[in-house]
Amino acid sequence: MAVFKITVAYDGTDFNGWQRQPDGTSIQGVLEEALKALDGRDVVVTAAGRTDAGVHALAQVAAVALERTIAPDALVRAVNARLPESVRVLSAEAVDAQFHPRFDAKIKTYRYRIWNADVLSPFERRYAWHIIDRLDLQAIDDGAGRLVGTHDFAAFQGTGSDAATTVRTVTQAGLRTSRDARGAARSALLEFEISGDGFLRHMVRNVVGSLVDVGRGRVPPAWIADVLASRDRTKAGRTAPARGLFLVGVKYE
Repeated sequence: MAVFKITVAYDGTDFNGWQRQPDGTSIQGVLEEALKALDGRDVVVTAAGRTDAGVHALAQVAAVALERTIAPDALVRAVNARLPESVRVLSAEAVDAQFHPRFDAKIKTYRYRIWNADVLSPFERRYAWHIIDRLDLQAIDDGAGRLVGTHDFAAFQGTGSDAATTVRTVTQAGLRTSRDARGAARSALLEFEISGDGFLRHMVRNVVGSLVDVGRGRVPPAWIADVLASRDRTKAGRTAPARGLFLVGVKYE
């Protein structure tokens, strides 16, 4: 039996998230059905992270064990032929049987997209949070900087989490938006990016909701550190909509 590491991209709009659900369609479900048809038996696909309903991925990493002998490039073609167009296996490679996409991951990176203008482009409505209020980009960056390091992120954890610990290490966090000489964004699209060794349920969306409050001037950047210290979810901002969130990639070295 061979184990394959697969990299998957998907538009999460019409799915109930990564994890297979009793009702509704999941990314894991459609992948397992496609691979079942290929391998002739039930298979289990394990991912680096369980993205929520409506969340997208540019490069989710997963693993699957197959009894059928097949080359990685042939596996990509065969699975994609059985998947909906909103889900695509980008690559596959044979790996050691001990490989685990979640526990072996060193760094995960998420990106959140905000459309900051009076009018939302119809081509962004599925992939960005529309905010009309002009946001202070420097304040957002200053607030995001308070997240870098090893902290207890309980205040940014969503309900329903089964995490053994709420301590995580964030290696970088901030806007990656092009700006002019005055520090103003050159376009309506703002992209917040955060990397770390792991993320709690709804953590990135709760962080973004809080940073938007900072950007609106409702609270100062230092407030983010106060929220962290509180370990109290009620102290943080709202949960940003799922549609703006993308899993960008997972590193294993």
